[in-house]
Amino acid sequence: MAPLRIYFDRLLDAVAPKVPRRELTDGERLALVRRHGDFSLAYSTAVQKKLSYFSDGDGYIAFGTKMSRHFALGDPVADPADRPAYIKRFVEAAGRPWFVQIGADTAKVLTGLGYQVNRLGIDTRLLLPAHDFSGKRNETVRYSERWLTKKGFTLAEGRADILQEEIKQLSADWRKERIIKRWEMGFLNRRFSEELGADMRRFLLHSPEGRLLAILDFDPLFRDGKVIGYTTSFKRKQVDATPHAEIGLTKFAVDRFREEGISQVTLGLSPLLDIEPSGFAESDFWRNAFQRAYNSPWVNRSRFNLQGQAAFKRRFHGVEEPTYIAFRKGTFVEMLGLLRLIKAI
Repeated sequence: MAPLRIYFDRLLDAVAPKVPRRELTDGERLALVRRHGDFSLAYSTAVQKKLSYFSDGDGYIAFGTKMSRHFALGDPVADPADRPAYIKRFVEAAGRPWFVQIGADTAKVLTGLGYQVNRLGIDTRLLLPAHDFSGKRNETVRYSERWLTKKGFTLAEGRADILQEEIKQLSADWRKERIIKRWEMGFLNRRFSEELGADMRRFLLHSPEGRLLAILDFDPLFRDGKVIGYTTSFKRKQVDATPHAEIGLTKFAVDRFREEGISQVTLGLSPLLDIEPSGFAESDFWRNAFQRAYNSPWVNRSRFNLQGQAAFKRRFHGVEEPTYIAFRKGTFVEMLGLLRLIKAI
């Protein structure tokens, strides 16, 4: 069945609008991210496999193609002043492309181009140094770290070249316990690697006996060549790890960043959380569909634990920023293409 699906995908992709693609090298993409990569998905757009790039060399829009439709990932990696022009040129070339997990500025430009813009979910931002886990509402976060250290667990930053086999095995064990075990989701996420990419950071939790229990990876956020923040990119833990593992390790990492003078940490997308009216022209149908999906026991049990992920991130009481999805028509077939691109189905 899979070969037949691949055959039809190729037929559909062949009739998609012919977008000029630029073969940017890994180094060229990372150089652009270091100048303009100030949003959560920026680094991932540069290092994720199987993406295409609409570019003039001074910036780019990363996109994927599925079922004859192009899907832009995140905001343009370009000087903020140039982003509206990139968006307009890409829309002209790509023929009604979708834009997925974008910020408010990109949404405003697309509204002016006749797009509908719906909320896709929430990105949680911790603004440092003001966010320091003090106060009653952060008491449970502080307790998790204290509990780990009191019980003899070790929290530390790991180097890129250590424990790669243990990390690989931990990730494999973690995959076995996922709702969907046969594949990892894509596009909005990239495939996990035991090797750290350039400028990434990794934090490790070991049991009192020295067993690796959890890892937490971060992608960098850049502005004008300087790291201004980090965003959570991967989490892995043993199925029998204490419930304090992820919370305590996250607090430990954020505290290290604050001590270094980093200005912000983002926890990434909570998909379909707080799907309210976007404030833009939007699709009532998809707003209602997203709300139903978030509240669906079947979706949370058998596809993706949307509510659990949102509850975890809300423990840290950060600033919740809406992210958006934009389309001209938003047909069911186009949405099916996006769901297949992110490997949700």
